[in-house]
Amino acid sequence: MRIPLFIAILFVLSLSSNIPTQTSAHFFPNISSIPQSLLKPNATAWDSFQKLLGCHHGLKVDGISKIKKYFHNFGYINSMTNFTDDFDDILESALKTYQLNFNLNTTGILDAPTIQHLIKPRCGNADVVNGTSTMNSGKPPADSPTMHTVAHYSFFPGRPRWPANKRDLTYGFLPQNGLTDTIKIVFSRAFERWSEVTPLTFTETSSFQSADIKIGFFTGDHNDDEPFDGPMGTLAHAFSPPAGHFHLDGDENWVIDGVPIDDGNFFSILSAVDLESVAVHEIGHLLGLGHSSVEDSIMFPSLEAGTRRVELANDDIQGVQVLYGSNPNFTGTNTTLTPTQEEDTNGAPNLSSSWVHGFLLVVGFFFAFVH
Repeated sequence: MRIPLFIAILFVLSLSSNIPTQTSAHFFPNISSIPQSLLKPNATAWDSFQKLLGCHHGLKVDGISKIKKYFHNFGYINSMTNFTDDFDDILESALKTYQLNFNLNTTGILDAPTIQHLIKPRCGNADVVNGTSTMNSGKPPADSPTMHTVAHYSFFPGRPRWPANKRDLTYGFLPQNGLTDTIKIVFSRAFERWSEVTPLTFTETSSFQSADIKIGFFTGDHNDDEPFDGPMGTLAHAFSPPAGHFHLDGDENWVIDGVPIDDGNFFSILSAVDLESVAVHEIGHLLGLGHSSVEDSIMFPSLEAGTRRVELANDDIQGVQVLYGSNPNFTGTNTTLTPTQEEDTNGAPNLSSSWVHGFLLVVGFFFAFVH
C-alpha cells in the first residue's frame, strides 16, 4: 500500500509551525541613515532593572524576579522553577559572581555601576556553565605580588574545536534573509580577523545546508531554546565546534559602517549596533572560545550601542592559538599568558524536540506505507 501524496504533504505542512522564524533584518549603511523613529536613546531590553537600584539581600521588591531570570539565562543561577521577588542568598551569590566577571566591586548590592552594566546589550551565550565560570578566574588578587600577565580567555566545556583535517571552513547565509553583498562583506572581514592569527581559512559558499558555518538572522523563539528578546537585549549567539550555528537578532538596528558621525556621544547613546563587532565576537564562539573579562577583548560579552570593537586583543589571540596554533605569517605580539581553566559558556544547540520528533514521525510514516 502506498501513501497518497496529498496525505504526505499534509503531514509536512502540519509541522511548519515548528520551523525557526526567518526574518529580513534591519540594515543601515550608517547611523545617519536610520529613521529617527527607530533611534531610542538609552533604550535597552532591560531598562526596568534601573528601578531596582540599591536593592540588597533581605529585601523583597517587585521586579527582582526578572533579575533572577536574567542571571538564570546567562548561567549564574543553575535552576529555579519559581523566580520570586525575594533578594535571597541565591541572588546575592549570583550577583557577586557577575560583578567579579565584569570587573565590578563585589558588593552583592545592585549599585549604580552594576545596574548600568546589567542593562547593556550583550551576547546571548552564557558566562557560567554548570556552576563554573572562568571569565575572571585567572585574575590575581589585588594585593598579589605576581607581575606576569594573566589570561582571561576561556573555552567551552570539554574544549571542543574544529578537527585537524578541518582547517578550511566554509560559511553560508540563510537564503531567506536575502543579504546583499555589502552585508556579506562585513562577515568576510570578521572572519579575516581570526584567519590572520590562525591557520584557519573561511570561504563563503552558496550552499547554506552544506556549509560548516550557517549564519542567519531570526526573531523571537527560533527553536534552539535561546529566543531573542527584541532590540538592545541579546544581540546574537553562536555554538561550539563543530555545530557551526550562528544566529543574530533580526530586530536590531544593524549598522554596516559603525563609524560615529561626529566625535561626540551622539552615536553611543542610540539604539544601533555595529554588525562587524558582533560578528567578530560570535565567530570566536564558533571556533571554541568562551567569554573573557578583559574589557577591550573581542570575547568580552557586553557591547554598548554605538561601540565598535573589531580588533582582536592579545587575550583573544592567545586563546584561539591555544586551540589551533598560529598563522605562520602572523607577526603580532607573543606575550606569554597564564591560561584559565577550560570551561565556559554553552555548547551545541538544542533544537526543538518537537521539530525533531515531528520529522522522525514523517519519515517513519512514509516508510511504513511506501512498502
